[in-house]
Amino acid sequence: MSNITLKGNPVHTKGSLPSVGATVKDFNLVDSSLNVKTLESFQGKKKVFNIFPSIDTPTCASSARQFNEQASALENTVVINVSKDLPFALGRFCAAEGLKNVETLSDFRSSFGDDYELTIEDSPLKGLLSRAVIVTDENNKVLYTEQVAEIADEPNYDAALEALK
Repeated sequence: MSNITLKGNPVHTKGSLPSVGATVKDFNLVDSSLNVKTLESFQGKKKVFNIFPSIDTPTCASSARQFNEQASALENTVVINVSKDLPFALGRFCAAEGLKNVETLSDFRSSFGDDYELTIEDSPLKGLLSRAVIVTDENNKVLYTEQVAEIADEPNYDAALEALK
């Protein structure tokens, strides 16, 4: 169980992020057109999973914008935003913001949060995903992880992208 905070108050997640060197688990996430995406959908690509509670919060929106901006410079890499938001909300946000260099997927009807041990177990955010980043190589091997200690803080973008070099 990861111990993180929300505005200084303790919050607990289901478990811990996958360790560096491990292979990430498959998933079934839904895009804004209600198509199911799996790990195979991104076969042969390096992946940056930008995971957050809800796109409708300033920090989550900022992380989606930051990774979108920096993703265009990365070769053979896909940024995958994941939250429990409905696919319609994620699609609306990306359209309004002009985000075109990321995939934004919903965990609203899958077990991604539990499988990746990111589901928040308590606090007002119970049931949502914690703020985390997982970076993998083309073979789905974990190169970097960050469980953001304070949910209101942004992830370390530089460290995540450095792991791809």
